[in-house]
Amino acid sequence: MVLVAIPPLSKPVPRRSSFLGLPLGPLPASALLVCTAVGAVVVIGVLSLAIVPLLLAVGIGFAWLLAALLLGWAGIEAMAALERWFENDPRFHR
Repeated sequence: MVLVAIPPLSKPVPRRSSFLGLPLGPLPASALLVCTAVGAVVVIGVLSLAIVPLLLAVGIGFAWLLAALLLGWAGIEAMAALERWFENDPRFHR
């Protein structure tokens, strides 16, 4: 095997960016990066706004569950109080 030395280039060749295999110069590459950054901000904003109704629905569901539990507990306590009243009031012992 013979190794061949490749002489260095006299001028460095500027490296070009590529997007999907297509070569891009510095100006189009920077414009692409700016568009990507703006798109990311928009997507994050839309997704964060989409989370608000979901959190609101979860909160309302939790409030309904808590209200149902408290109402059930109050109903059981009311029936127990009514039972004590029936047992202790002489009008109901006839």
